Amino acid sequence: MQHTRTTVLLIDATRPELATIEHAAALLRAGELVIFPTETVYGLGADALQPQAVQRIFTAKERALSDPLIVHVANEGALEALVTNVPAQVRQLTRAFWPGPLTLVLPASSRVPKLVTAGLDTVAVRMPRHPVALALIQAAGVPIAAPSANRFMHVSPTTAQHAVADLDGRVPLVLDAGPCAVGVESTVLDLCSEAPTILRPGGVSLEALRSVLPDVQAAHKSSSLEEGQKSPGQLLVHYAPTVPAFLFDGPAEAMRKAMLAETQRRRARGEYVGVLIADEDVPAFHSSGAHVYTLGSTLEQVAARLFAGLRVLEETGVHVILCRGFERRGLGLAIQDRLLKASGGNVIHL
Repeated sequence: MQHTRTTVLLIDATRPELATIEHAAALLRAGELVIFPTETVYGLGADALQPQAVQRIFTAKERALSDPLIVHVANEGALEALVTNVPAQVRQLTRAFWPGPLTLVLPASSRVPKLVTAGLDTVAVRMPRHPVALALIQAAGVPIAAPSANRFMHVSPTTAQHAVADLDGRVPLVLDAGPCAVGVESTVLDLCSEAPTILRPGGVSLEALRSVLPDVQAAHKSSSLEEGQKSPGQLLVHYAPTVPAFLFDGPAEAMRKAMLAETQRRRARGEYVGVLIADEDVPAFHSSGAHVYTLGSTLEQVAARLFAGLRVLEETGVHVILCRGFERRGLGLAIQDRLLKASGGNVIHL
């Protein structure tokens, strides 16, 4: 449904105003869409149990129906209506990581529309940590299906402004609570496979999960649009800017030298180059002529700024974005996953 304009309402991130929450909840109950903040990225929400409302998500995002949605709940008890059984592992995981950036793939109940699950018999569920998200789910009184609030396959939104840039006029309401703290999506853990398997790395690290379930595995398979996927974020091209991006992967000094050489080569051809780097790389690019976006010095800072950096460089009109890689520990695994998909697999191994 096309709306003449999208209303953006500021809302307190820690103590959300009840009137604003109730206004948004009423829209959701009526089958409308609402963009709301989570600790990971901004979500595009609809009542997960109304198929027509869920269809509006796919229409607004221009999203493939083979890409499932994550259902957001406000408490563990909500699982009873959404899944057919709750494995013992769930209690261990929710005690350690809920509310938080962990999504669990579980056997879906018949109440969950097939649109939500991409036609599969599994459903992805999480309990977000953001006070606005929790208040909205509680006030709506229904589970909320919500992918990231952006055009399908574009860079995910970590501010309300990012979401409006992609979906203005397609959604009646945006709740603006400022930037998201984590900055990369939730970790998706499949509990319907032989061993618990990470389908998408995210805000909860592999190491943290293994401290609770030592047999957690990491999946290494990308999906195609034609097949139903158990988790969002499994396509090889995803989270992508509208200009070509290249990922440099190797020792830090080798990455800097190779990125600098590529910057000079492209500048000689008249190209405007954007580089996405860490604080430690900045001195190397002082006189490079590139548009530099610095992600910070810790993995937490890099994750929080990553999607904003891709959008800033895209909007400055660069012809290409050169990204440095990061170590694959902690949040680094999720950061590397997003950069790999943002670059569409264009990786320069050093």
